[in-house]
Amino acid sequence: MRSILAATLLLSPMLYSASAVASQPKTDTTEAPQGRRVSTGVIEPVVIGSGTIYIPPSTLLRNDGNGAEVVLTLRVDEKGNAENIRVVKSADPDLDARVVAGVSQAHFRPAKLDNQAIPVDLNMIVQVNR
Repeated sequence: MRSILAATLLLSPMLYSASAVASQPKTDTTEAPQGRRVSTGVIEPVVIGSGTIYIPPSTLLRNDGNGAEVVLTLRVDEKGNAENIRVVKSADPDLDARVVAGVSQAHFRPAKLDNQAIPVDLNMIVQVNR
């Protein structure tokens, strides 16, 4: 049951994003990316600044040496700060803690609805490579 719930959580945002992108008309403008508009009219948050995460080589070696994937769920508030960060898919307890600390230092351009900043919940996949 738990794996089905995790798969549902991971797939849901992808389906919303895919349908929103497919429904947008193509334009020839070369503006800076503003985030994708999702089907509810909300423009998603975008990472604009991130902290540095130091991961010792010994931690990566415990994960087959090829890196790891940590899946998080979090809320981005109206000011663009990450809060309520939780690990959905763990790679290693030490690695998870370092990734959560790094994401908590990140700053986002907040989600918007009708040009007003709003808090949103989202899932984030963090790939940690050598």
